[in-house]
Amino acid sequence: MYIAIEGIIGVGKTSLARLLQPVFDAELLLEAFDENPFLADFYSDRDRYAFQTQIFFLLSRYRQQQSFISDTPSERNLIADYCYEKDMLFAQLTLVNDEFTTYRLVYDALVERIVPPDLIVYLKAKPEIAMQRIAMRDRSYERQMDIKYLEALYEAYETYFTNFGDVPVLTIDTNSLNYILFPEDLSFITKRIQTALGIPPFQPELPLDGG
Repeated sequence: MYIAIEGIIGVGKTSLARLLQPVFDAELLLEAFDENPFLADFYSDRDRYAFQTQIFFLLSRYRQQQSFISDTPSERNLIADYCYEKDMLFAQLTLVNDEFTTYRLVYDALVERIVPPDLIVYLKAKPEIAMQRIAMRDRSYERQMDIKYLEALYEAYETYFTNFGDVPVLTIDTNSLNYILFPEDLSFITKRIQTALGIPPFQPELPLDGG
């Protein structure tokens, strides 16, 4: 079983992946966003640093997926906090003309070799709520995050995953959920995923009858 969790910046993808790991006894594949040397510059000057940022992400995600998935035994479950195709969404928002043409050539050559997940869990959150969550985690390079950029990204995600046909997509509205603090919210999401995958709900072990 291979689950990929997606959604706009700040929606809580990595947090959910970590919480679901013990539930599904899974390996974790987490995006190494902090390794991108252009990311901080991108948030301060998107036009200038968009191409470098996207190409770095595209290649590093490809290398990570190829290495991690090939090293993970086939009988093990896998949960990732991103799907490879998401890179194209960001590129379409930030790259133009020759930059996008060049990016597209590289993307098309790599994406054919990517193993698709069995299910994409698309977490939805309004841009203003995502901004609140971004502020709470307080990553230095995200302090210049523009709400308009998040709004454009939200619309891109909505369009993309509404019409996504290659892999089943489970959409979950997280605006009123807090699965970090409330176990019942995590349980709600877990049951939705189990249903989408056709997995019977996990049952607690019954106590032995001593009589």
